[in-house]
Amino acid sequence: MECRQLYVDDQILMKEIGEDEVENIFNAIDAERDYLSVWLPFVEKTTDIEFTRGFVNSYLYSDKKDVTFAIYFEHRFAGLIGLKDTDEMNMKTEIGYWLSYDFQHKGIVTKCCKALIAYAFENMKMNRVQLKAGTENVRSRAVAERLGFALEGIERDGELHSRGYIDLAVYSLLKRDLDV
Repeated sequence: MECRQLYVDDQILMKEIGEDEVENIFNAIDAERDYLSVWLPFVEKTTDIEFTRGFVNSYLYSDKKDVTFAIYFEHRFAGLIGLKDTDEMNMKTEIGYWLSYDFQHKGIVTKCCKALIAYAFENMKMNRVQLKAGTENVRSRAVAERLGFALEGIERDGELHSRGYIDLAVYSLLKRDLDV
């Protein structure tokens, strides 16, 4: 499998994940477990490197059209971003991401989302990209709004965490929204 790379700018590289990313992913999650687990339910299940290896291998050997990139900022691993739950028949997909604490407030997620949106519309020929964020996740909701996503509504009890269900704000961006 050829590794796709997207150069976002001179500081940010998005590199498709492979087996060489397992340690980086696991170590970042393990080091920031409390911070990341607030909005990411999989963090609690990521108790050893084999869980992360399983995640990467399930990606590498899947026939799905989803794509996952490691985010590098100034050559340092910063997090993951990808397109998931891709529905080719209806030409839609969903952005998901996480970023380590030390890389927050640098515009990295917003820039990576822009690159991924362009990739979805141009390379994958998607018509709709959606982004879901916990209703209380102010930072992710701000990313969606900054990028021009429309708030469609609230998915009640949309995601199960160990502390219970959380509601999700559902945002969308259509290809025609950018063609205006």
